[in-house]
Amino acid sequence: MAQSLCINPPKNLTGKPFFLTNSPSIATHSYRTISPKIFTRKKFHSMIISASSSSSSPFTVSGEPPKAAHSVEVLTNSGRKDELMSSIKGSLSNCLSETHLDSTVPGIKSKTRGKVRDIYDGGDYLVLVTTDRQSAFDRVLASIPFKGQVLNETSLWWFSKTQHIIPNAVVSSPDRNVTIAKKCSVFPVEFVVRGYVTGSTDTSLWTVYQKGIRNYCGNALPDGEVCNCVLPANILTPTTKAADHDVPITPEEIIQRGLMTQADYNEASKAALSLFEYGQHVALEHGLILVDTKYEFGKGSDGTVLLIDEVHTPDSSRYWIAHSYEQRFQNGLEPENIDKEFLRLWFKDHCNPYEDEVLPDAPEELVSELAWRYILLYETITKSKFEIPLAKEPIHDRISKNVSHALSTLS
Repeated sequence: MAQSLCINPPKNLTGKPFFLTNSPSIATHSYRTISPKIFTRKKFHSMIISASSSSSSPFTVSGEPPKAAHSVEVLTNSGRKDELMSSIKGSLSNCLSETHLDSTVPGIKSKTRGKVRDIYDGGDYLVLVTTDRQSAFDRVLASIPFKGQVLNETSLWWFSKTQHIIPNAVVSSPDRNVTIAKKCSVFPVEFVVRGYVTGSTDTSLWTVYQKGIRNYCGNALPDGEVCNCVLPANILTPTTKAADHDVPITPEEIIQRGLMTQADYNEASKAALSLFEYGQHVALEHGLILVDTKYEFGKGSDGTVLLIDEVHTPDSSRYWIAHSYEQRFQNGLEPENIDKEFLRLWFKDHCNPYEDEVLPDAPEELVSELAWRYILLYETITKSKFEIPLAKEPIHDRISKNVSHALSTLS
């Protein structure tokens, strides 16, 4: 019997400052803004089917094979993985798991430790250090070589490409793992956008759908959906923080509880759906399906709503490989993914990741595979080669030096 869920929870990277607007490597994207009247879900799915049936490279939205040398098929069928694996395996014991810039950088006032990011108060700015910590099930599972660099550089690329949709808080990136951002009032809501019925966590759409829930975060879900199927339209399923986990919430509850004003919610929700549709467009042109993601927003001192945190990274997003999706879906197989879902599934198969006090160590082969997939996603989306950092100095020393220089320049 269908149920309704209504939850009211208690309560350059070379060391020099890097400015988004001045970087030729991530100049403003040339893709047009997608019109919902033209780029419908039905058309989007038909494009995936076209890509699936093609014997060559995945198709672009214009029907032409992509010209990118770094399409996902080119990368997966090349020796790039072998080229990177030695560096990945050699860095398994040298991950950036903790940072202490409050002890090494003058002007740093305090530290907030997130699941993946360490956030420092740098006076007029925030210093966000993206570590190699791997988070899922509301806890840290492992450390993944080069993950922090991948996430930071992937987000910077997307921040630059999406400025035509909404402004962001980025000021500069003085280090491969660091973004300096404007201070703003962060809305206590995560804007989760979904295009498919899938997932394995407690708040994933497939999990709640299996429980018979047909009204989720204000969205009416049709009967008869199956795992990994495309939704009739992209949906927004916001969550808010309660204790240490995410809790689904309806738009009405967000306003009623005073978490956001109606105007701010309308602006952020519109931006979230536009960002996701744009992300799907770009991903598909590179042979990928952007399945779902989450966005966070804040409000600047001038009242402007800003995109913050991260954008379309393999941490915040689920990606599938487009050319094999339709055939695998028709055969009842899980889509080929290029995100962290396989590591989530491994922990679910070997423990209770929500309740067990001590979790097993993630196998090194899975950690290495995930590191490769993160790099693969970066290279596929950005069409650029991921640069392995030279191990001439400890990572923390490098970050401290670069952040110190950047803050002295900004002050």
